[in-house]
Amino acid sequence: MLSIAEVIVSIILIVLILLQERSSGLSGVLGGGGGDSSYQTRRGLEKGIFWATVVCGILFVALAVLKLIFV
Repeated sequence: MLSIAEVIVSIILIVLILLQERSSGLSGVLGGGGGDSSYQTRRGLEKGIFWATVVCGILFVALAVLKLIFV
């Protein structure tokens, strides 16, 4: 039962991460934003997706720790 919940949360987490579009390509990861690196606040749906990603990440870690303890 715990493994099924972990798989479901991981799929939701992957989808939420893919929905976030902060910076495109590998240059954004490496710091080469091309001059478009101004700070931007999250609003609306983007803020909701961000916080849902944080909650799912915490839930995934909690399920992994519970799986280590009880299995």
